[in-house]
Amino acid sequence: MDIFTSKKKLGFGLMRLPLLDANDAASIDIEQTKQMVDAFLENGFTYFDTAWMYCGFKSENATKEALVDRHPRNSYTLATKLHAGFIKTKEDRDKIFEEQRKKTGVTYFDYYLLHDMGVDHYEIYEKLDCFHWLAEKKAQGLVKHIGFSFHDNADVLDKILTAHPEMEFVQLQLNYLDWDSVGIQSRKCYEVAARHGKPVIVMEPVKGGTLAKVPENAEAAFKAYHPDVIYYIIVTIILWFPIDPNLLKFIQAMVIALFLAFPYWKGKIFGKNIKTSSRKAESENAGN
Repeated sequence: MDIFTSKKKLGFGLMRLPLLDANDAASIDIEQTKQMVDAFLENGFTYFDTAWMYCGFKSENATKEALVDRHPRNSYTLATKLHAGFIKTKEDRDKIFEEQRKKTGVTYFDYYLLHDMGVDHYEIYEKLDCFHWLAEKKAQGLVKHIGFSFHDNADVLDKILTAHPEMEFVQLQLNYLDWDSVGIQSRKCYEVAARHGKPVIVMEPVKGGTLAKVPENAEAAFKAYHPDVIYYIIVTIILWFPIDPNLLKFIQAMVIALFLAFPYWKGKIFGKNIKTSSRKAESENAGN
């Protein structure tokens, strides 16, 4: 059930969950989340992604209640993260890690990431020896796979992967809108990861929902290029999920994410082939 080798590449991001109060990020609708988790697992997917501060610091608690307490440990994989903004000392690393195990209810994490890596946070992670600390967690069996999520330019990514080849994977923001973005540099970062032979877990495949429903002129352009695309998405949703409207929105985003991430369409939309040093350098997920 390794996301890098599994045929089921879609992940469940636990950062944007249904809320009971739109003005309170911590007011997670647990019952609705349970339905979403169940639907995800029933369709053969297994990868769940959370983090220390998601949903007003309550996402990991919701993970326990909606997933961990209700499903066998071997039926899913779980990723969480350590964020540089919440650690001031080396002792803080273990304090947060142990609290995360308590909040999620698991004894080990399948994937553990140093969160929001960039030039500033990289300095903090180096200063507090977080790379070595995380490798030790893996050696102790508390983490199965170690990596980091990244938000910076390709040169910084190359520097980090060169300095820390022990990192097994990198999580990148990849979607067709950001592919050649000067700021995000999705393509360039992807190519750096490929050169280092690192699998990529994809975040923001629909850019936080922005690409789930594109402007009418963009939709018209997609239809003109391939008329069946929108029809395929609509029919798939209708046939699969005649269910609650809120859950339907989630499933719609999942289906569109699969479409946007599919290599054939990616090549068509981008208008170019991506040359990689290894076919193992890509593994995609909708979580963040």
